[in-house]
This record gives sequence, structure tokens and C-alpha cells, in this order.
Amino acid sequence: MKFPARGVPLVLDGGLATELHARGHDLSDHLWSARLLVDDPAAIVAAHRAFYLAGAAVVTTASYQASFAGFAERGVGHADAAALLRRSVELADAARDDLAQDRRDRWVAASVGPYGAALADGSEYRGRYGLSIAELAAWHRPRLEVLAAAGPDLLALETIPDVDEAEALVDAVAGLGVPAWLTYTIAGSRTRAGQPLADAFAAVAEAPDIVAVGVNCCAPGDVAPAIAVAREVTGKPILVYPNSGQGWDGQHWTGPRAFSAELAAGWIADGACAVGGCCQVTPADIAAVSEVLRSITARGTARAAERAPGLEQHQARRCGPADPVPGR
Repeated sequence: MKFPARGVPLVLDGGLATELHARGHDLSDHLWSARLLVDDPAAIVAAHRAFYLAGAAVVTTASYQASFAGFAERGVGHADAAALLRRSVELADAARDDLAQDRRDRWVAASVGPYGAALADGSEYRGRYGLSIAELAAWHRPRLEVLAAAGPDLLALETIPDVDEAEALVDAVAGLGVPAWLTYTIAGSRTRAGQPLADAFAAVAEAPDIVAVGVNCCAPGDVAPAIAVAREVTGKPILVYPNSGQGWDGQHWTGPRAFSAELAAGWIADGACAVGGCCQVTPADIAAVSEVLRSITARGTARAAERAPGLEQHQARRCGPADPVPGR
């Protein structure tokens, strides 16, 4: 099975922490959703299952904010922390296995958040941590090794605020044998650290282990211009999963929502191969995206069949190359 799937737009999941919070879980701990790897793993399975049932083809694991240092602060030793990282993949696998009878293609992406996420101080939205590329790569590599060995379909290097950290992650995933996507968190036409997006995507354009690129955890209005830059600079498949469009005041999400299924359909038309959501994007939102994309795909298939054969090859050219992914 390949990721991205040739010819068919893929639906990603939404905000895992958003769904867990909606189900009544307190995520104020510095480990965020990773706390439930210890306290309530069944809740994580249920949240993953909700997104799969909503139509997501890909779910990301509850490991975004998980790190050896973070677990150590909770009194969890290195071996037990490694087991919890593996558990994040196992729980997503369990949710997928629960639905295997429908024989749909589904993927598990092991979430790898930025260094700043583990600090739990908001610095993942600033970058510029004061660490060298080599130091960042050395920090990331141990948990990447554990997550890769757990057997996900791919690694989701996500919410990356800074070109330096992207370069560190390119180094850190080399030789792991698991393909990865890398998505930046952005503000307008720049990374959160202030670098032009063209420079940011150029940093990963030639990395063989990075099979797709894009943006996440950003405003929906920033997505379409980012797709254009990513297409021009990298030639890789593109995935996008922004926030709801609301603002975070440090305690609450405020303001109107801007995320919609119609916007997501537009991102596919702009050249993205996979769309979903991040913070405050719910299973209901993902169900709406799935339905809109299903309708578009059905209409496109019907029109192409009337005109000429070869629709799949045409769509594959729009989405770009796809690399083999081990597993299901």
C-alpha cells in the first residue's frame, strides 16, 4: 500500500486532543494527550476510531508531545517511556484493526512534534530554540528510533516552526526505514520562526525519506498560498491540515471558525493530495470533508469515463510521486 494513494485524495484526521477534551479528559498536563497513554489508553483508541469512522484514512498517534525528558519529569524511566511511545502506535493499530472488516485502506502515522512541544511553553510556535541542528537531531533521534521500530506506516513530523529543526529531522530520520511527511506551522507566507516558505520547503525538497510535505496547525486562509509554494519548490505530494481558524488566548479558543469542507475541496483542487485538520477540528468536520471529497471524486470519475479512459493516471500526475510504505 502506498502513501499518498495514487489518484484518490486522502482524508486525514482532525485534532486528537480536541476529541479527547470533548470526551471529558483533562489535558492540562505538560504531556498533553500523551498523558492518556499512561492513564486511559482506551480513550485514545476510541478517539482514533471516531476519526476513522468519520472517513479519515490516516490517524496520527498520541505521541506529539511525548518525549523521554517529559516522561522522566513524571517519574517514568527510559524503558517505560519507550514502551509508552510504542503503545501510541499500538493503540492506533488497535483502532484500525477494529474496523478491518470493511476492508478500507487505512494508515497509522506516528506523530513527532517539534522540540518546543516537549517544553510545553508554546515555543513550538516560535522556533529558534538556541540549539544547533546537530543538537536537535540528537534530541529527536531516540524517540524516532522507538516510534519507527513500533511499525507505523509512516512518521508525521508535524508542526515544525523552523527550517533548522526541519533540517535536523531530515538527518534524524535517515536510515530508519520508515517514510515520513514533514509539515510546517506557518503564519502567512513564513514559518513561525520567520523564514520564507520557499526556503523552508527547499530544505526538505531533496530528502529521500520525506515522501510528502505541507503545512498544519495554521490558519485555513494560509493554506492555499502554501500549497502553491510547496508544489513549485518540492514536486512532492502535499498534505494540509490547518486549525479551525479560531484563536488561542492561553486558556480558551476564541473567535469564529473558518475551517470548512468546501475549503478542503478547494485545497485538493489547488494540488493537495491529503487534507484534514488540527486543533479544534472534530470528527464531524472530518465527516463533512470526507463526504465532499467523495462526491467530487465520484463526479470526476463519471465525467472522465465519458470522455476517455485513464483517469487514474491523470490524477496520479496531479498528486505527484508516491513511495512504497511498509505494512498495511
